[in-house]
Amino acid sequence: MALTLDYTKRYTYADYLTWADDKMRELFNGLVKLMSPAPAVIHQRASIRLGNALFKVVKRNKGKCEVFCAPFDVRLPKNNETADDQIYTVVQPDICVICDLSKLDERGCLGAPDMIIEIQSVSTAKYDLNDKFKIYEEAGVREYWVVFPYEKGILQFILQDDGKYDQGAKYDIEKIPVHIFYGAEIDLNDVFE
Repeated sequence: MALTLDYTKRYTYADYLTWADDKMRELFNGLVKLMSPAPAVIHQRASIRLGNALFKVVKRNKGKCEVFCAPFDVRLPKNNETADDQIYTVVQPDICVICDLSKLDERGCLGAPDMIIEIQSVSTAKYDLNDKFKIYEEAGVREYWVVFPYEKGILQFILQDDGKYDQGAKYDIEKIPVHIFYGAEIDLNDVFE
């Protein structure tokens, strides 16, 4: 029997856990957002290379952080509500770095990762730069990157003391600093070669 959802209704993470079909979804403040089909090859290359570079940065910094790639559920509760039926936002970032390992459980991450990377496609441009930007900022994600694989560039946003992201910095074929690790950087020539 096919799953029928009302896309005007608000759902919780408890509802999300009951959806046993092959569709990938996210919840934004309780509203269902269907995810795109499998990403293009250029998207996957950028994802693998950035994930690998971040893993190396974590290892070099002898950090306790972990790197995860999609599909990986990140639950972003409001007002410290952690019960499944009180969580209305669940996202699956392309890549995330979590340094507070107490946020990890068998179902993914409960709380804001330290860093999130979303890799652009034509169908996700508005979504990543508007909707997800606001949700990640509100949740307190310290560093947010939006990757443009076709243009070979990255927009990097850093959370400021006032809880808002800065204006963003654009990086092309150069080294990009990883702010959550002091002094660390990734060579974008290796990512976009």
